[in-house]
Amino acid sequence: MRATSLCFSCLVAFWTVYFSPAAAGAAWERDFAQIAIQDHGRKKPLTSFASESCLLLTGKQSVVLPDRGKVEALPLLLSLWLSPEGWAKEPILLVGEPILREALGLPSSRSRFSYDELRSNQALRALTLRLEASGTTAEGEDSTKAQIERAVRGLMDRIDLFSRIVSGRALTIVPEPAGTERRWLALPEAKVVYPVEVSAKLEQTWERMRNAVLSGKRDEAGAAAVALAEELRSLNPARYPKTGKLRFEEAYRELQPWRWAWICYAASAICLALTSAWRRPLGYAAGWTLALTGFLFQIYGFACRILLAGRPPVTNMYESVIWVAFGIVLFALLLEAVYRSRYLLLAAMPIAVLCLLFVQTQPLIFDPSLQPLVPVLRNNFWLTVHVLSVTLSYAAFGLALGLGDLYLWRWLRRHADGKRVDPVLTLYIYRCLQIGVFFLAAGVVLGAVWANYSWGRFWDWDPKETWALVSLLCYLALLHGRIAGWWGEFGLAVGAVLCFLSVLMAWYGVNFVLGKGLHSYGFGSGAVGPVAGFALVQLLFALWCLWTGWKRRADQSRRVAPFSTSQIGRP
Repeated sequence: MRATSLCFSCLVAFWTVYFSPAAAGAAWERDFAQIAIQDHGRKKPLTSFASESCLLLTGKQSVVLPDRGKVEALPLLLSLWLSPEGWAKEPILLVGEPILREALGLPSSRSRFSYDELRSNQALRALTLRLEASGTTAEGEDSTKAQIERAVRGLMDRIDLFSRIVSGRALTIVPEPAGTERRWLALPEAKVVYPVEVSAKLEQTWERMRNAVLSGKRDEAGAAAVALAEELRSLNPARYPKTGKLRFEEAYRELQPWRWAWICYAASAICLALTSAWRRPLGYAAGWTLALTGFLFQIYGFACRILLAGRPPVTNMYESVIWVAFGIVLFALLLEAVYRSRYLLLAAMPIAVLCLLFVQTQPLIFDPSLQPLVPVLRNNFWLTVHVLSVTLSYAAFGLALGLGDLYLWRWLRRHADGKRVDPVLTLYIYRCLQIGVFFLAAGVVLGAVWANYSWGRFWDWDPKETWALVSLLCYLALLHGRIAGWWGEFGLAVGAVLCFLSVLMAWYGVNFVLGKGLHSYGFGSGAVGPVAGFALVQLLFALWCLWTGWKRRADQSRRVAPFSTSQIGRP
């Protein structure tokens, strides 16, 4: 109870400081957040569009330029939009793939190039024409060709976005006239739809905002942005987002709850590890508090995404990874409340940190933006019951992985001294495996029902379906072997580590390595190295423990003197 009160106090204090008027220039951006823009089927604050555009164009949330210094997302968008002169020569467009830079004859020492450099590149023009003629990306044997073509498509998206921003076509901030159902308009298009006096007034306010931005008068620019937002809202109040909703999304974007969550989880893991043999009660309370604080940050983040998108937050790889991190901590906190052991939190925190850090450091691969659902996912009932069930099973298996690693680490340290690892760790592993098998079995069955609803068949050996079944069978075999006595505590811990490799294949490998099947809405590419490295480390660690166990058993058997029948009857 005391830990909960302390956790709540920390959150209140953080919120007060973070959103105080002195917060680093955030007020200026909040004024521009009142301007809504329609992009990718969703109405969002202009600041969100700026952040997403900067990430797509440059690969980061800010860019450092030779003559302009560091440029943040919103200033970059405003400069491209309000003063596009000279930006075609600035190296801001990302060409991150070395294989594409080589194919285009671009220097390997740079990863960003200007619009003019890329537009005049003959190799890029030839590749673009080839793609337009074929219409599809190459698959199959020539993986290098397919990789280049995917990279070209991504680069063309960046070039297209750049040209639409500097021309103003991407800034669709004018709502459609009341009583009509059409897309929103850019300012130049408003002249065709709205009366002259209305479009002239919008143009005048926009010009006032432009002059204030270019002269560096942020207060005046913010006031003009708010005035422009009110004028735009008055055109169609029923279709324009409410001020509160725009502020809500801007607060979510500013706070970055996923970053604060992994920081809290990392601090919790460090605190629990350092106090294992010193000040255990104090360290345990601090670890609980930090873990619960990070968990509340994740709850806030998911609540924001659900309210803003109107759907469960597990429709792409980014959301599934942060959800699995959430599930790992959820199961750890629940089991910790029952068993009152630091082992569960100590095992859960590092895995949760790895999940959150992984997607935070790969924003181009794991897109954090809120996107509309593809048609097959628009039934929220089946999306909720099937996808959440499967991802919660991954979370339980992830916690079992962390507990298995902890058991084997302690086994390596203690077994040499003849000490037995605390058997309660095996109980925790077993409980996590039971939870995971329950949720995965339910997810597989519910997925078959959803497949019949969406595609007209229950099962078709789709790669995603097949690997989900393989994972389920692996964990069922592990539990069955433990019940049958085929392996003991050590074998269960090793199995928890090795079986998680099947989860990685079903979860990441099918989507980002195989890339085949009816689950194409979840497909992507990239970050194979970190995932493969993690899998290899886990595999080698488990094999090392198995080899060490075999070697120690062989040494013990050699030290035991052989029994001889000639010794019978001797004193």
